[in-house]
Amino acid sequence: MDGSPPPLLRHLHSAMNAHDLEALTACFAPGYVNETPAHPSQGFTGREQVRLNWARILGSVPDLVADLVRWSVGPEGAQWAEWDWQGTRPDGVAVHLRGVTVLGAVADGPDREVADWARFYMEPVDTSGGDADAGVTARVGDAP
Repeated sequence: MDGSPPPLLRHLHSAMNAHDLEALTACFAPGYVNETPAHPSQGFTGREQVRLNWARILGSVPDLVADLVRWSVGPEGAQWAEWDWQGTRPDGVAVHLRGVTVLGAVADGPDREVADWARFYMEPVDTSGGDADAGVTARVGDAP
């Protein structure tokens, strides 16, 4: 994580914090493929769904702040980004998501990249309590 993030992550981060729907949408290729491994039915293809998703996010969380916690570029060029997204809905409910996106970037001009594909692992932060044992039990049950 030396230096500044690659252009795609830099542009995504900037567009999220500027709440710029057009700039966010422009970070994705027209045929962008999104996989959400923890929720397979939520995957999709196409930039238009990106626009719909982010229009809803920005409309629902008008004070959204995105923190790019860490990032890395893998051996095949995949860009790994750890995010922390926080804000408040108009009804006062706090929104806090953390997770990782793995993005496949393709060139789209000088110093410009767009995401061609992604694996999306953003999840709501659970502050309900419970230790590691309770977390494991909640996910897989108790051992016989």
